[in-house]
Amino acid sequence: MERITPRLPSGMRDFLPEELLRRQFVIEQVARVFEAFGYEPLQTPVLELEETLLGKYGADAEKLIFHAQHPGGKEKLALRYDLTVPLARAFALHEGKLSLPFRRYQIAPVWRAERPQRGRFREFYQCDVDCVGVEGMEADAEVISVAATALQRLGFSDFALKVNNRKLLTGIGMYVGLAGEPLANLYRSIDKLDKIGAEGVREELLKSGIAAEVVARIMALIGTGAVECGYEVAAEQLAQLRQQLAEVPLALEGIAELERVFTYLEASGIPSARVAFDAAMVRGLGYYTGPIFEAVSLSADPEERVGSLAGGGRYDDLIGLFRKASLPTVGVSLGIERLIVLMERRGMYPEPLQRTVVQVLVSVFSEALRPSALRLASQLREAGLRVEVFAGSAKLGKQLAYADKRGIPLVALLGEDELAAGAVKFKRLRDQHESACPQAEAAQRAQQLLQGA
Repeated sequence: MERITPRLPSGMRDFLPEELLRRQFVIEQVARVFEAFGYEPLQTPVLELEETLLGKYGADAEKLIFHAQHPGGKEKLALRYDLTVPLARAFALHEGKLSLPFRRYQIAPVWRAERPQRGRFREFYQCDVDCVGVEGMEADAEVISVAATALQRLGFSDFALKVNNRKLLTGIGMYVGLAGEPLANLYRSIDKLDKIGAEGVREELLKSGIAAEVVARIMALIGTGAVECGYEVAAEQLAQLRQQLAEVPLALEGIAELERVFTYLEASGIPSARVAFDAAMVRGLGYYTGPIFEAVSLSADPEERVGSLAGGGRYDDLIGLFRKASLPTVGVSLGIERLIVLMERRGMYPEPLQRTVVQVLVSVFSEALRPSALRLASQLREAGLRVEVFAGSAKLGKQLAYADKRGIPLVALLGEDELAAGAVKFKRLRDQHESACPQAEAAQRAQQLLQGA
């Protein structure tokens, strides 16, 4: 058989044990925050029917969907693009077993055929929380608070929560006389503000056929996209828009919703220095219907500009595509891949962070003593410890070196002298501390040593 050169598909990754343990640490911390707010886990399949996914995200996004088919397969399938549409499908399918409001979280991989770059991959994890069945803005404020709390739990402090409303954006379009495709083009152009700047957006709108005086009015309303945090600042900005858009009921509805969101965020203890209203923030997905939000890094380091750290919004119509009537729904997704990139760069992981799942390596002094080593390992595992027995033959020094390289914190030494005395000796590698005890007390002593005693 011809040898195959090992390669990965573009945008895909392998995760070796030490790296995966760091990722699991992040995911576990985030999941604890989700559950602290009352959100429960949900799992949906990797593959969905094409009809489930298509027509939900917008034309640009749907170009990135991976389609899947097997020989002779009758169903047209696709890899999930996000976790939101699968949630809507799952809720409609199982709603008889669920209660409203339904709070769920899901942490799982999704696939998009994007151009791979730093912090952006074709296979990546999303961490989503969504609340189904709450019409009031308390749900929007809650999921924003969840995202902020998760970022804080991971150690982030230099971020801002930008909030806007699709109703306000549509109201601005109505105010200047745009509808249909010109309004969709307005969304797409404004969404590029961070990348091409205000002048770039202005030129793109002009090229799309919008009159210069209309473009000027739009730019005056949306601003430059600069983040200025503070509840008072947001209140002033919304008050100004309320005056300017007084004849557009949809815009006023969006402004009122935003005012309630900010009120609830402040009551929830989210610091004023972390909250901003951003009239130019769009969020690209087509299913948003109300408030939208993003968490962005405020780092001055250009190497740390990896896009939004979290993002989401209200999508009251999506579930209605899978049932007779829709339900109000709002959610947020943490950019877990980007967070991990920043945490690696900044060295934000707590020390010591485990490099392996193994807590104890049981050394083997000789093949004749291996049965005794195996019995000790079983004893330790029954007490809840994660234990590896050294495989093969090597001198004790090499076994200790192996444990040190793997990051195994504790080595059990069970030689002939220890067996004769009915004892076991433990060596803690980080400080070379040694401790002996009767074999009957081995698990208790190992636990004490692992905890630093």
